[in-house]
Amino acid sequence: MDTSTGLPAGFVDSEVGTLREVILHRPGAELRRLTPRNNDRLLFDGLPWVDRAQDEHDAFAETLRGRGVLVHLVTDLLREVLGSDEVRQRAIEDVVTDGSPAHLRLGDTLRATVRSHLQDLDADGLTDALVAGVRIDELPGRTGLVAAMLAHDDFVVDPLPNLLFTRDSSVWIGDEVAVASLAMPARDRETHLLGLVYAHHPRFAGVETAYEPSWEHVEGGDVLVVGPGVLAVGTGERTTPAGVERLARTAIGRGLAHTVLAVPIAQERATMHLDTVCTMVDRDAVVVYPNVAQSLVAYPITAAGGTGGSRGMHVPASAVELSLGTPRPFLPAVAEALGLAEVRHVDTGLDPVAAEREQWDDGNNTLAVAPGVVVAYERNTGTNAALREAGIEVLEIAGDQLGSGRGGPRCMSCPVRRDPLG
Repeated sequence: MDTSTGLPAGFVDSEVGTLREVILHRPGAELRRLTPRNNDRLLFDGLPWVDRAQDEHDAFAETLRGRGVLVHLVTDLLREVLGSDEVRQRAIEDVVTDGSPAHLRLGDTLRATVRSHLQDLDADGLTDALVAGVRIDELPGRTGLVAAMLAHDDFVVDPLPNLLFTRDSSVWIGDEVAVASLAMPARDRETHLLGLVYAHHPRFAGVETAYEPSWEHVEGGDVLVVGPGVLAVGTGERTTPAGVERLARTAIGRGLAHTVLAVPIAQERATMHLDTVCTMVDRDAVVVYPNVAQSLVAYPITAAGGTGGSRGMHVPASAVELSLGTPRPFLPAVAEALGLAEVRHVDTGLDPVAAEREQWDDGNNTLAVAPGVVVAYERNTGTNAALREAGIEVLEIAGDQLGSGRGGPRCMSCPVRRDPLG
């Protein structure tokens, strides 16, 4: 419950309901940690000009504020919860405890030094360290074999440059939040940090969690809340079929969805998430990457035998029996699930090469701020022109540097509250 308004902590029943509240991450020192030696491991295709990326992100945030959207920044939320000794200790243990990426790499001696260093930091310093990382040459009192053999600029706590893409680490479905299970080790700690925010920040007091980071891989970029009671979930490079099945059982059992559409996508970096090839731009309209528009299919998943739950009566996920329908073309499957005669497909009219270029530059990764109003990167001129021709208002933003991690306006935003699409 949001104690300031008395409303549920969040609510999202569509991709296009008027956006009221969102979580963003302003890029910072973590991007300055990218080098030609580590950018591939940290999932960036280039080294962004950080000052320009910050300017672009500030303009993005102001575009949203100009539409009346309340913008929360991840680092502000995190800094506020790290004022608690309990939360601080949990955040530190997530870095150095058994099973963390650093555990096997550091060894006992260096791990104890890292823990001690993080414990000595105040909330501001700990926030910076958890997001921007810690290099060995920034670690006081380092001793032992591992410390001696590391290069001076090796990281003992890795930076989180992909925190920029807040859609992936959590996604709201109805009035519950799904904290994602990210597939790439470089992103694992992002969900731990967002999990601490949702569990301990007073803004999110009482929020129920519809998914857990320890479950099968599901990433928020693959989850589209296409309309009330209907999810479309991509399965490809980042989200597994087992993850879709788990999410379907949970969402249907809690009455958050009556239909989940499992959508296979190519297991390639260019199409890492469903929202890199398809996003909703109006109540009944989508923009789809032309080169896959006719080949996308969906497997409808519903509850069998009345085993689904409702908002007033949860059914344990283990008790939900799923019924798997016959795969059919994606757009008709969405229309049927939403009870619409059809879903409009905004045809960009681009030839295959131009379409591939604009898809790579996130032309299909738009963020709806209201029905028929979307934010898009300005460089995708062909896609934006087609959207306008279809009656969609396009709010253009610069993204030359923001896009170096392969993500557009939708990827960079986690809507917390939208108006119901009634």
